[in-house]
This record gives sequence, C-alpha cells and structure tokens, in this order.
Amino acid sequence: MKQIRNYQLLVFDWDGTLMDSIGRIVHCLQGAIHALGLEERPRQALKDVIGLGLQDAILQLYPEADEALCEAFTHAYRERYLGDDPTPSPLFPGVPQVLADLEAAGYWLGVATGMSRKGLDRKLTSTGLGSRFLVTRCAEEAFSKPHPALLQAVMDYAGVPPEETLMIGDSVLDLQMAANAGTDGVGVTTGVHDAGWLASHAPRILLDDLRQLPHWLATGGVRAPSDAS
Repeated sequence: MKQIRNYQLLVFDWDGTLMDSIGRIVHCLQGAIHALGLEERPRQALKDVIGLGLQDAILQLYPEADEALCEAFTHAYRERYLGDDPTPSPLFPGVPQVLADLEAAGYWLGVATGMSRKGLDRKLTSTGLGSRFLVTRCAEEAFSKPHPALLQAVMDYAGVPPEETLMIGDSVLDLQMAANAGTDGVGVTTGVHDAGWLASHAPRILLDDLRQLPHWLATGGVRAPSDAS
C-alpha cells in the first residue's frame, strides 16, 4: 500500500491533460513539415515531442536542423496553431468542474507546459480558466521537460516543497519531470502516451478520466489538505 501523502500544490500539464488538443498539434506539425518540404515523420513521433519546447521538439524530429530551419519551422507551426487550423481542441469533459472542486477543497493549482506563453495565455482566456491557477510556467521560462526546472519554478513561486506537490500529465515527459523534481506524478491516459508506457514511469496512479482525480485525492490513499492532521 502506498504511503498517504498530503498534497498542497497540484500542477497540471495542459495539452492532452486538460485540453483535447493532441490532434490539433499533430495536424499543425504536419502542416509545417509539408510547407517546408521536409521528410515526413510518423504520427507517433510527432506525438512524442508534445510537451517539449518547440525548438527541442524540432531538433528531436530533425537533429540536423540549423538555426534557420528551426526559425522557419517555428514560424510555420505557430502560423497554423495560432491561426485558423480547423482541428478542434476542446477541454476534456468535466475539466472546469474538476478544477473548481479541487480549488474548493483547498488545493493550490498550477500549470507546467511546453506550450508558448502566448499560446497558453490565449487558452487560459478562451476557456475562462485563468483565475483557477495560482501560477503557470511555459516553455520559454525554463528548460524543457523532462528537466525539473519548469516544475521547480512552479513550486518556488508557490512556496511548496516537492513532497507536497503532485504533477498530473499525459506524457512520460511529465512523469520524468516529476521524478527529476522529487515530486509524485499522476498519469492520465487521454493524451500522448498509453497506459503501458506511463506505467513504466512509476506514477502514483493512472487515470483514464481526469474527473476521477478529486475522488482519488479524497479517498484513494491521499487526504485533501483540509483533512490533514
């Protein structure tokens, strides 16, 4: 049986965890590749770079890319992602209520994402979720996942130590970042990586629906802060 932990800070990845946006990201990557006449990459290879900062993602896909190509790819991708790409990217069902319930239970909420600041701020505004989060950190503001700096920046702002922090994400990059930062991690199977791959990175639990998180925190071996003695 896993040790009871009393978390104060819950840190969420965005794409594939709170928002069903993996399809849009992959489509925009494919569009950038096509526009630049680059060799195509398999769909899973494109999914695997989600969560990285964009330049790190480009270099993982095209290790030979020079500065000019990285700049051109970044422009082509952002033109599509921030423009009129028709691929929908709704929040996952129940996400606003999940966040409201967690906040009401006394948790502090944060975001650690490989998305750009401009992209995240647009999403926070369009979804109306911006006020839910105490702190958000993006790709330009720290080293890319799985380096712990992004998550450490969130913890430092909140003044919460690793043992009271829980990282929630859909990618092994999120779980690796959590391990590197000394925090626990929860894997959700709604995005980049499947349950088998996530399980190999020792999450505290795997969830197939984020709506399971409040119940697990309250009754699944982890007490809510308001219940801590």
